[in-house]
Amino acid sequence: MTDKEILQIALAQSAEDIGCKAEDFTKTENVICKYHMGEHARKYIKQPVIGNFVSYGSNVVAAVQDDIRDIAEEYLKKYEFYHLFETPNMTWLSEKLKPRGYGVCFMAEYYLPKLDMVKEHPCNFELKVLEQKDFTELYVPEWSNALCEARKELDVLGVGAYTQDKLIGFAACSADADEMWQIGVDVLPEYRRNGIATSVTSKLITEILKRDKVPFYCTAWSNVRSVRNAVKCGFIPAWVEMTIKPLSVVEEMNA
Repeated sequence: MTDKEILQIALAQSAEDIGCKAEDFTKTENVICKYHMGEHARKYIKQPVIGNFVSYGSNVVAAVQDDIRDIAEEYLKKYEFYHLFETPNMTWLSEKLKPRGYGVCFMAEYYLPKLDMVKEHPCNFELKVLEQKDFTELYVPEWSNALCEARKELDVLGVGAYTQDKLIGFAACSADADEMWQIGVDVLPEYRRNGIATSVTSKLITEILKRDKVPFYCTAWSNVRSVRNAVKCGFIPAWVEMTIKPLSVVEEMNA
């Protein structure tokens, strides 16, 4: 794969996720369409989704349900596209959505590998490549960023760091889309700041690429530690998303 092919796969996947065309993300003007989750959308997307705003850096594509289309259209026209994902502009959006029973729920930044920056980083601990059959005993809180107990069937590959047969750091990926596998990573608190996260993540990236899949990485923009790990491993920012859901969902999550 090339960087261009990786990006095209991601664009096609995002289009499948929200119901637009891949080329919509590369236009210079904003695009609005009806939200529709395709048959091959990322498997962890939970309904109901009232709208999703997505940007790959050229514009914003807003895929929304009909009952907030007027608000979305006004929002896209009111601010520059790169300000649509930040306060105070999001406050305006939230105030418009609230009377209709909706609110901003998720914001996330996604990363794709830059191939000439990808390399394996060694650490002072033994690394092992793990497969699904090796995960049975690992669905515990310590590894909850790397594995998801609710979707065990999607957890397909991992890299563990060990000291004297004790697992101390773990990166794993889930087959969230047909061609894209998402990486999550955990390190035991007492072993952090030893380069373990970078070592297991970078090794996992190369293992995923060997299998002709696209590794991707997601983090909150404010999770500086996770962002630094992504950058060290050869990931670069690729796209951002902001998801609208019913206020009842937001309130339940906050509770």
